[in-house]
Amino acid sequence: MRSRQYLSGLLAVLVFFALGHSAPVRAQEPQEPDKPADAPPPSKKTPPKKNKDNAIESAPDQPMYDPLRAEKDLEVGQYYMRKGDVDAAIDRFQDATVAKPGYAVPFRFLGEAQEKKGLKKPAIKAYQRYLELYPHAEDGEKIRKKIEKLNKDVEKEKKDIR
Repeated sequence: MRSRQYLSGLLAVLVFFALGHSAPVRAQEPQEPDKPADAPPPSKKTPPKKNKDNAIESAPDQPMYDPLRAEKDLEVGQYYMRKGDVDAAIDRFQDATVAKPGYAVPFRFLGEAQEKKGLKKPAIKAYQRYLELYPHAEDGEKIRKKIEKLNKDVEKEKKDIR
């Protein structure tokens, strides 16, 4: 008899806990055949993102800050200048300014190449940037004179056009 009382008491406790602490029961939604059963439901607010595993689409052409690449671009740009390919040199010097933006030297070389090509306004900007980054440059006075000469040439061209 005692065991019967014990079992009925135990059954009452189990029913109490089962009813009191159970999670709400929800109807199961049908799953799409290509999705796993435990996948979270799709969000209606944001569209699904495209998979960008392709390195060409997800990565920039070249890393932004790369001081070693900047030095290599300077070397190659100087090589092109010696060979007379000013356009290729300008491209490499511009790449060097992007790879290491706070580095003054590529701006000086860029200014020289642009000046040689006849691109006076961009050369002035490159030389000015060189002096901004390196105000106490050993060749600073020489660069200032170049800027002054280029400015005079630009003004003269403006007057000739009128």
